[in-house]
Amino acid sequence: MVDALRSALSADRLLLDPDVMASYVHDEAEWAPHGEPAAVVRPRSAEEVRAVVLACLETGTPVVTRGAGTGLSGGANAVTGCVVVALDAMNAIVEIDTLERYAVVQPGVINDHLREACAEHGLWYPPDPASSPWSTIGGNVATNAGGLCCVKYGVTRDYVLELQVVTGTGELVRLGRRTAKGVAGYDFASLMVGSEGTLGIVTEVTVRLRPLQHPPRTVAGYFDSIVDAGRAVAAVAAAGLTPSALELVDRQCLVAVDAWKNMGLAVDANVVLLGRVDTPGVEGDAEATRMSACFDDAGATWSAVSTDQAESDALFAARRLAYPAMERLGPVLTEDVCVPKRHVPEMLARIEAIGRRHDTVIANIAHAGDGNLHPLLIAPRDDDAARDRARAAFDDIITAALDLGGTVTGEHGVGLLKMDGLVRELDPVVLAMHRAVKAALDPHGILNPGKIVSS
Repeated sequence: MVDALRSALSADRLLLDPDVMASYVHDEAEWAPHGEPAAVVRPRSAEEVRAVVLACLETGTPVVTRGAGTGLSGGANAVTGCVVVALDAMNAIVEIDTLERYAVVQPGVINDHLREACAEHGLWYPPDPASSPWSTIGGNVATNAGGLCCVKYGVTRDYVLELQVVTGTGELVRLGRRTAKGVAGYDFASLMVGSEGTLGIVTEVTVRLRPLQHPPRTVAGYFDSIVDAGRAVAAVAAAGLTPSALELVDRQCLVAVDAWKNMGLAVDANVVLLGRVDTPGVEGDAEATRMSACFDDAGATWSAVSTDQAESDALFAARRLAYPAMERLGPVLTEDVCVPKRHVPEMLARIEAIGRRHDTVIANIAHAGDGNLHPLLIAPRDDDAARDRARAAFDDIITAALDLGGTVTGEHGVGLLKMDGLVRELDPVVLAMHRAVKAALDPHGILNPGKIVSS
């Protein structure tokens, strides 16, 4: 296999030093297992990706694709003896079409870099995972990433028009189309979004763009309890408001961020809700006032429409930094459940009870506006009993979400950590359909084997 790769690629594309390869073997899901790859390849073109797949087909070698490695489910983790295809070097913004409002990018383009380039043309790419300063568009496509704005503007799948993909049989194809409308044939482009490299390797992405977002107003609310904050989320939805963001951060996360980054966050609350309204004019002013009233009615100890943009930006920056800040305190087992908005208060109450029952520290962040909750379970690295309790709590949180009509993952993907949960969520017939699609598009079983669904 290595000889075949050497024949197909220039020497600078191939990494074989174990110390160098070590940085490519897993994503940020520290609790997910990983193997040791036989080689790492950093291609620069779709044709080079295709050459890797063809070489691996000849030898039956597994292929695991990764972007920046910011994933939180183990979806990009190496399996023993595989070739890791790292797409971070394929980072060109190929085209921004201002008339048709789309951008064509290679998969290694950083999310925020695309946003900055689009803004120069008065355009905006909305999907914005909390990892947007580091995560790649290819990785976002692989997991159907969401983010802070998706409560109003949708997730990655809503913006993917066309994909260039290397298939499991080594063919280079285009899926989807760049026209504003099109329903010819099956929607294979959407099928690829969220497939985590198990159905094909994405080598180019065409994404839909929108006009630049209007300057938002920020509404902050402080709460004594996480359940009261959950009630405020339900109240905002019941009032018919659609914020451009509605984020929950608990005090544990804010303290951890402040200790790390010394941001001077002076928040006297157990839980903070951060809402944003980007509707222009007096209508937006009225929406922000109504959101603040929803916070008050749900039991906020304080709420206000912010007039300090720097302070508002600092709070949202703290939200984005919450996960890496908590990681500094010990290995974090991250949940990604999503429940109907009406059940957010009940789900948050169940998470609190689960933490007490299993004697496990659980911090909370959430894209609360769409019910996507990210409880962070923390256990010391050298305490096996604590880790076992955290794993049991993790499983109980999945059970609670499913009991409330939710799903095991809203945006992080199934990867390795959520495979058992997916089996519990899906009807056996639907699970069989997943396996049939995998077998049809990856007949040799080389693309990211052992992820999402078992054979």
